[in-house]
Amino acid sequence: MSRLAIRLELESALAEPLSDALLEAGADSVDLDGDGRSIRLTALAPRDADAAALVARAAAATGIALPAYRAERIEDEDWVRRSQAQFGPIGISGGLWIVPSWHEAPEAAALVVRLDPGLAFGTGSHSSTRLVLEWLVRRLRRGERVLDYGCGSGILAIAAARLGAGEVAAVDTDPLAVETAAGNARANGVALTVMAPGALPAGPYDLIVANILAAPLMALEPEFAARTRRGGRIALSGLLEAQAEALVAAYARDFAIERGASDGDWVLLEGVRR
Repeated sequence: MSRLAIRLELESALAEPLSDALLEAGADSVDLDGDGRSIRLTALAPRDADAAALVARAAAATGIALPAYRAERIEDEDWVRRSQAQFGPIGISGGLWIVPSWHEAPEAAALVVRLDPGLAFGTGSHSSTRLVLEWLVRRLRRGERVLDYGCGSGILAIAAARLGAGEVAAVDTDPLAVETAAGNARANGVALTVMAPGALPAGPYDLIVANILAAPLMALEPEFAARTRRGGRIALSGLLEAQAEALVAAYARDFAIERGASDGDWVLLEGVRR
């Protein structure tokens, strides 16, 4: 199956609002990568989408000048093959490594998550993903019940399982992400419950992680409050420094929440359910 890939280079402050706008305009998914100052944005859309119209709608909705972009049609297998040259093992902390299938683990005793770049977000290369992975290494307690909301490739859920979580659920609104996360879980030999959010059964979690965008995180506060047990914890990522204050204020209704680690312009929020 082929897709339309739309690629843009942006200032970091524009990446999150334009990502939201591209999804609203019809993109299937958006991937962000960069060093905190300059962001490379790749939006995937149906192969017959009009790239010019999609970018123009997103720019108008965001209130920015029409950005430069390039668009190309790619096959799924071409996307992965082209990505192989760009991705090697990624060391997180505490001996955790994200390793593509074509590489050997860099350390004999490494705790390895095998993950190949694909069409769902989450390879460990982006700052927002690394912030949550490092948080999981520090904070996850063995046997905890974990929910990864907006799982993408499943990288956070799989890492939680490899780090000793007792039960892990992963949800995403994108059917391709659900399929990808389930396949990646099988490849890593871990048990995940992967589904669309509407199929998630009731019940509290010890820990919820979400590496998505500021607008959906804002809207999800009541959902996360309802699904986090008293004393349970949350880690929110996908946020720029300028967005953190508004999210802290929104989550303070139900969580003791504060800024955690940061990486460039990206910041993680961590909280405890009251």
